[in-house]
Amino acid sequence: MANGAPALLARGPWDASQVEARWRDQPFVPDAPATAAADAAVAELRRRGSPTHDGMSARMVEFDSSARHLRLELEPARWSLRLGRDAGASISALCVVRDAEGRWLAGRRAPWVATWPGRWALGAGGAVEVGENPADTLVRELHEEWGVRPRLLSVEALVRVPSGLILLVGLATLAPGGARVEMDAEHDAHVWWPPDPADWPPEADGQLRGMGLLLAG
Repeated sequence: MANGAPALLARGPWDASQVEARWRDQPFVPDAPATAAADAAVAELRRRGSPTHDGMSARMVEFDSSARHLRLELEPARWSLRLGRDAGASISALCVVRDAEGRWLAGRRAPWVATWPGRWALGAGGAVEVGENPADTLVRELHEEWGVRPRLLSVEALVRVPSGLILLVGLATLAPGGARVEMDAEHDAHVWWPPDPADWPPEADGQLRGMGLLLAG
């Protein structure tokens, strides 16, 4: 994540079935500065050899939450808008993973990836595909990045990070003996951090610790 404190927009937990997504038909039209920033971001990815290609993803228009539901109104938006200084409410899913012993799965992002290259991150994350419910994105990204399915899944929070990117944060718990994961090419290392975020190593920055404390609490 970018530097600075994320803002908590809504707090669950909700069951995945309680997350509703309504999609607008018309795509979001960014202004000229946002378009230029997206073009520059894609050009930079190509310059450093990233295979990432631009396309359409999701932007959050508004949301409504209660103890019984989280309703999201989304619209198609250019994926690369999230890479500029102002992500413009683009939305991604972050699936934080714990094993049956309470340990947290942390992976170091490969240097070629578009977002947070070379940094440690919790679990799996990625863009919401057009027409997809972000709660389904959590499970899809977990399987694509680590080759596992959760025993339990809760949707914990809706968070805005300083760049303006919105994160739907889920918590996946693996079955006993399920800590054997298959790392994808977007990571170059992984480790299981201790159950208490206070015991995490120095590479766990303040935002990662903050997310751990939010979910552990």
